[in-house]
Amino acid sequence: MLNLIDIRHKKLLTAASYTLFILYIIIAAALLFFSPYRQAAYELNSSGTNPYNIIPFKTISDYIKASSHINQSIWMSNLFGNVLAFLPLGFFLPLLFRRFIGFWRTLWIVFLATSIVEGVQFVTRVGSFDVDDIILNTVGGALGYLLFWIIYRLVMKKVAIHEN
Repeated sequence: MLNLIDIRHKKLLTAASYTLFILYIIIAAALLFFSPYRQAAYELNSSGTNPYNIIPFKTISDYIKASSHINQSIWMSNLFGNVLAFLPLGFFLPLLFRRFIGFWRTLWIVFLATSIVEGVQFVTRVGSFDVDDIILNTVGGALGYLLFWIIYRLVMKKVAIHEN
């Protein structure tokens, strides 16, 4: 998208956007594979078990049903954390790469990326495969794309106003 608009300080904005995207990838990888929670999961899963959920919406509904019985920060961070984790990917892909301006193409890449992350976490035992994480991460990517689209429309309106 940045290639499509002619704005002041475009080089600075492009450099900042790529820097933020790379920083996001590094932080996401660290949190998804190397955080203390993941290390604790590795130790638990190394005992021979590797929990997984292949039933769509099971974990989501379990958290919602148990929301009055468990610490609110646990279920909120699990549900909304998974949405927020991939929101930046849905935003940065169309912003930085012209081929991802389409919603479905961006959503497909977010879905593929989160599926790979879940698979790697399962195989390496630093987490558990949960189809609900894929669903929530993909929703996050869709929300990121929506945020991109809203900002893109606002920027294009301003550019059109300044051109007239």
